[in-house]
Amino acid sequence: MEDIWERTMLAVERLGDIEDEEWKLQDSDEDRQKILQQLKKYFNKVSAFILYLYDVYQIDKRELDIDTLRQINNNLYEDILPQNYDTSFGNPDYATAMLGKEYGSVLSFLYSEIRACIAYVYENKLQEFIATAELFIQIYGMFSQGAEFPEEKYIRDAIYYHMYDYADVIVERRTRETIDSSFTFATDIIMNSDLSDIKYLYLYGEYIGENEIKTAKFLNGLSEDKVRAMAFTYVQGFIKGFEVMRIDIKPKKTVNIRYSIGQERMVRYAIEMFQEEGLQPVIFRYATSRINRKQTLRIGYVATPANKQYDYDHRMDDALFLDKAFAKRKLEVIEETYEKYKDKAAVYAGPAVIETFGENPFKPEIKNTANKLDEKQREISVWYSSKSADISNRYMPRDKYSFTIIAYPIPEIGENFEEIFDEIVKVNTLDNDLYRNIQQSIIDELDQAEYVHVLGSGTNKTDIKVMLHALKDPDKETKFENCLADVNIPLGEVFTSPVLSGTNGILNVSQVYLNELKFTNLNIEFEDGKIKSYTCENFDDEKENQTFIKENLMFNHDTLPIGEFAIGTNTTAYVMAHKYDILYKLPILIVEKMGPHFAVGDTCYSYSEDSAVFNPDGKEIIARENECSILRKSEDSALKEKAYFNCHTDITIPYEEIGAIYSVHKDGSRVPIILDGRFVLSGTEELNKPFGNN
Repeated sequence: MEDIWERTMLAVERLGDIEDEEWKLQDSDEDRQKILQQLKKYFNKVSAFILYLYDVYQIDKRELDIDTLRQINNNLYEDILPQNYDTSFGNPDYATAMLGKEYGSVLSFLYSEIRACIAYVYENKLQEFIATAELFIQIYGMFSQGAEFPEEKYIRDAIYYHMYDYADVIVERRTRETIDSSFTFATDIIMNSDLSDIKYLYLYGEYIGENEIKTAKFLNGLSEDKVRAMAFTYVQGFIKGFEVMRIDIKPKKTVNIRYSIGQERMVRYAIEMFQEEGLQPVIFRYATSRINRKQTLRIGYVATPANKQYDYDHRMDDALFLDKAFAKRKLEVIEETYEKYKDKAAVYAGPAVIETFGENPFKPEIKNTANKLDEKQREISVWYSSKSADISNRYMPRDKYSFTIIAYPIPEIGENFEEIFDEIVKVNTLDNDLYRNIQQSIIDELDQAEYVHVLGSGTNKTDIKVMLHALKDPDKETKFENCLADVNIPLGEVFTSPVLSGTNGILNVSQVYLNELKFTNLNIEFEDGKIKSYTCENFDDEKENQTFIKENLMFNHDTLPIGEFAIGTNTTAYVMAHKYDILYKLPILIVEKMGPHFAVGDTCYSYSEDSAVFNPDGKEIIARENECSILRKSEDSALKEKAYFNCHTDITIPYEEIGAIYSVHKDGSRVPIILDGRFVLSGTEELNKPFGNN
């Protein structure tokens, strides 16, 4: 620690000299002079920001009043807020315009990486903070100490070796904090703060906006019984997952709680309930450094992003340092960390996730100035994801832990927020017994089918044939899982892993939100269960549409299989969505229960195909894998690597866009389950009641 403090003092002193320092670099070229002036402005501004971060680090935030905390929060985030983003060096367009094509994107990344230090100073990660500040000082020296402009290559090299050298610190810490309950930064805020005083929101260091403030105030206004009931539904869903999957929960000691800032009152009750079950909370922030982040995904506890365009602009900044050697280095650190803390990994019970929804639609702007992975890097990224998942599964086998997911709206959803919140609570607690019997009627029919034929209506062009597994013993086996309110809340679907061979056709949906991004008129063609072609209408340029899908839906894979086919039965949620006109603001967690959906990627049983799963009627669900996942058993290592894709994205067709869903038997007979958006199969009549006379 003494070494870290010495480095800190040296870095702070050096940063303090930057604003008044004269540069050796000079250039008579007029354009170069303009860039030189902007470079000085950039380094002055960013060094001042780092020094401000150090000031914040030294402050005991709990002793400050709410106005001071709010001002600090504004100072930390105002530069990248939408209203200021056009003139922020965090914006690669602006950085390139001011600093030139050679330096714009790389120095915009450097600023973005320094902004990751906000989390470091709040969580007392001094080593990571100072290491990042030292990278900035090193790159600053290339400009201030040299007689000529440095080549971009040398800046990239500095970034590469920083990431490579500090992987054993940053990647190790990230890996450990996902399984180790001794990291209690967030837990302490939840359990030790006066939650009636919303100043606690500012103790995280995340951007605090209206969603966080209004959510906290709203939950504070609810009765203790109601908040406890919400927490109970969430916790019991997690516990039921172990029962349904017949996994022994007794050896487990930790549960990963993921939530949005503002939900602490519910989370506190949940922590207490989990502790009564013998599970201690593991709570970690989403990764802030690009070394640990995957595109725009935020896994961990989160707040509403200060600026989604900023996140999108920097989603592929790892293009500056990703190569095979670096990927291998990360994998080595991950494996070494799991091995060192394998006892903690062994008692991990899984993630319990509270999602939020209701944000205004975000349509990203595509910027040529943003960093992008090249084709080779895309391949490395896919390879790394596969290897990383293999390591994780070795120490925390997926068939040995469970999960649960539940979702609630945020105030941004509109003026009916409180009404919608109450409706979602009702949706999350629908009658399990009622739906169990209705969904069993659908499963009984589908168990007789050779395939399912799904047709769109109106302008929806969906026309797809989904092949089903064959049953060897219908008295003991079934093809579809009867999904109730356990791991996946709310209830309301029957799902299967289709046979890929012979699964052909078009999947089309007018609008859908996937990974918080809107896809307009998404159209995917499947051949033998795998994506053959794809397009959407998000952009005028067809190439941009295809790139958008490949990056954000296919995660840079050349193709993906259909990992899941399901029929959603939660018409109550569907009618509620139309009542408040929020259908396209709902999360996929709820939307997937409101029509047929197709998941591209791995099956729902990935890495646990060999574990028997049973429905409430006692029948074993035999449709747990497909022609891809079976490759895990291959002796050919090249084929074995093609078993998993490490993604699973649900795409739902809403009821009003469904013309028909037919269960097709071997003799060619067709039994309709849904016609013109309504259930027609005997035993499903109750599902049409929420529609009324419509």
